[in-house]
Amino acid sequence: MRKKWHISRRKMLKGVGAAVALPFLEAMFPLTASASTHPQFPVRSAFIFMPNGVHPDRWTPSGIGTHFELSPTLQPLKSLKDDILVLGQMMNKNSIFQGADGHYAKDANLLTSMPITKTAGDNINAGGISVDQLIAEHYKNETLFPSLEYGLDRIATGVDINVGFTRLYASSISWKNPTTPLSKEIDPRLAFDRLFKSFVDGTPKGENPHKHSILDAVKEDAKSLKNNLGRSDQDKLEEYLESIRSIEKRISNQNNIKDFENKITPDIRKELNRLHINIEEYTELNAGIDITEKTRLMYDIMALALWSDATRVLSFMYGNSVSNRNFSFLDGVSGAHHSLSHHMNNESNLEQYDRITKWHLEQYGYFCEKLKSIKEGDRTLLDNSLVMFASGLRDGNRHSPRDLPIIVAGRGGGKIKTGQNLIFEDNTPLANLYATWMQTVGMNTTKFADSTRTLHEILV
Repeated sequence: MRKKWHISRRKMLKGVGAAVALPFLEAMFPLTASASTHPQFPVRSAFIFMPNGVHPDRWTPSGIGTHFELSPTLQPLKSLKDDILVLGQMMNKNSIFQGADGHYAKDANLLTSMPITKTAGDNINAGGISVDQLIAEHYKNETLFPSLEYGLDRIATGVDINVGFTRLYASSISWKNPTTPLSKEIDPRLAFDRLFKSFVDGTPKGENPHKHSILDAVKEDAKSLKNNLGRSDQDKLEEYLESIRSIEKRISNQNNIKDFENKITPDIRKELNRLHINIEEYTELNAGIDITEKTRLMYDIMALALWSDATRVLSFMYGNSVSNRNFSFLDGVSGAHHSLSHHMNNESNLEQYDRITKWHLEQYGYFCEKLKSIKEGDRTLLDNSLVMFASGLRDGNRHSPRDLPIIVAGRGGGKIKTGQNLIFEDNTPLANLYATWMQTVGMNTTKFADSTRTLHEILV
């Protein structure tokens, strides 16, 4: 039975030098609401970017509407078939303009749907504010962070002389304004610390500050709160705190330096120091190290961010635009992503290219299943979210921005009809999806960039 008291949705567990956001609890809903009132949870938004496109012939499902079969590439999402939308023939029209060769003009504006300024300098311009930041502005006074940006690759610098674009465009899909990209957090430990402010004052000098759990600092406040909650909220709070403990343990394990460090010569180490690139990143990018666990840690942290209402808007980049990460840790893959995307219709390259895409979808599926496992009233966190998976290209070999690979998971708080494969008219503006998305989260808008209409086909 619910306690006859009310706590703020923004309440945090506090201790000396530490604070932990809380998940939604029944005690956060107004006491005046009747027992039959359906709790109104906010709609969370996540935008997931994969570089380099997909195998063009293995992506699209067979069948239209609710009667469809997942394609070979989409098989990793089999258990989520009823929770996703596969959207065909969408195009980011403003990624095509004079001089818009290569990847940058199609990736940097994935969420702005406006043409970027071609430049080799620092006068970058993505044409507009990205949709995630417009949603973040809508929620800015209701969460700890308006938005959180995550990824796996550090910021790219220099100029890509092949196409005449600064590589600064490679590193972000989130734009606070047309000229200000938002930097992403790429380290799980730092991402976790930033989210939960996990530091403890008074740690003896020389002792590892991460040896203790952040929960140690707030345990008295947690105990006091728990004593005043109903049974359902007590269970929910304990489950939430246990998920924090689990991630802390896994992140601690990630801090161990890999055996590969022993193979780095003094000359290589000197060069690494000069470039300010840590050893772990070097081995990941150049030696085919398996990044699955790191990726899933980031996704677990993202799930906690949404669950705790620390933010309602996330973006995640598996890699920078033109990423050439080595994926030889996958069975049957012996090369790097961007190189294999230029498959030249070679069957071996196409097969490896497709396996890399499937790996990305497996991790996306992991995130969606995580959200689906978290209950919110009679729904799940996934039900109360919209999670997009997209690439700025259809086929990396042709750099084609037509018929983009787009998936949206989640029911947007019950407003989205999932379990569909929809094929729109050729070259339907991707901005139509974003305009519809903003309406779904409660924004009073009918227009975004070059949008032409609301996608009524995806609405309940």
